Amino acid sequence: MTPIYLDNNATTPLFPEVTQCIIDAGATAFANPGSQHSYGREARRVLEDCRESFADILNADESEIIFTSGGTESINMAIYGFTFGRKGTIALTAGEHPATLAACEKARQNAWKTVTLPVDDQGRLDETQWANLPWHDIKLVCVILAHNETGVIQDVSRLANLCRQHGAALLLDAVQAVGKTRVNFEALGATALAFGAHKFHGPRGVGALLLKRGVKIPPLLEGGYQEHGRRAGTEPVPLIAGMAKALQLWSSDAENRSSRIRSLRDQLQQDLIRRCSPVVVHGEQAERLVNTLSIAFPGIPGEAMLVNLHLAGVACSLGSTCASGSAEAAPSLLAMGINPEICKSSVRFSLGFQNSAEEITEAANRISNIVHRIRPVAEP
Repeated sequence: MTPIYLDNNATTPLFPEVTQCIIDAGATAFANPGSQHSYGREARRVLEDCRESFADILNADESEIIFTSGGTESINMAIYGFTFGRKGTIALTAGEHPATLAACEKARQNAWKTVTLPVDDQGRLDETQWANLPWHDIKLVCVILAHNETGVIQDVSRLANLCRQHGAALLLDAVQAVGKTRVNFEALGATALAFGAHKFHGPRGVGALLLKRGVKIPPLLEGGYQEHGRRAGTEPVPLIAGMAKALQLWSSDAENRSSRIRSLRDQLQQDLIRRCSPVVVHGEQAERLVNTLSIAFPGIPGEAMLVNLHLAGVACSLGSTCASGSAEAAPSLLAMGINPEICKSSVRFSLGFQNSAEEITEAANRISNIVHRIRPVAEP
């Protein structure tokens, strides 16, 4: 049985061009980019070329890009930086990634307060409730730009304006967004934006935080003066080069990739609706990442579905792999007002550019066979 990989929101396979780029950079730009000799200057040149590439694709200034070890560090760096030595309130949605939730919880233990930004039944920010928030005390707002579980993409334009009016920093977790949909840092109006390479066919262990020009925060890591004193540690130039290559490959073919993946996602969604009903597609009416399908199979526990899918060679997940191991209903789905039992019967399929139409057809066959085999038969 040929395995089918539908867990690209957890991580993506390295593209061959990216692997080769890392190897090449490891051979020619292996030196410490802080060194003054010719080897170091070559590493510095590659590093700054990569920074320029990110700035161009994400519409940011080169000075706004801070290289990190990935999305989790970027998020922690921002939340620590915006809350250190201060007090106030953090506003965040109930469906934030565990990295954000844990960092905000640490701030709460240091006298910060937290309030929840409500969402509607499609997972979109519910603007009608914002007037009730304590804007006089909100100093930081955290929003996941494209949700890792549902794929729902947020429109943050009004929220960014409110943050500016009230002097609050806006942190966007764009880990699932960058490399899957167009991200324009300047247009978004955010104070900071986090992303990681392994979500768009780049290497693990590298990412970045975009920090708006003129904004200064204390560093999370103490040490050398790398990244202009904002993030200590010798920059991993080969990994950064691989990350830049991966994003360049996506950007140069973004429309074609999006169209193809959306077609495959919609094919899978329609097949499962037709063959496995009743089903519930989460965030169906909202703008979603083209690769993400969060779907519930009422009557079947998600864990049972997941085990059977893995045995059938279909790699997927219940949602965020960073929060796996929990049988509790996903907070992001509960925040949408979905019945807890429906939440617990949900599975996430996340497609990639490497998937084929034949794979999706076969995946739909395997999924539907499992549903009909393990779903309890309704009594007459």
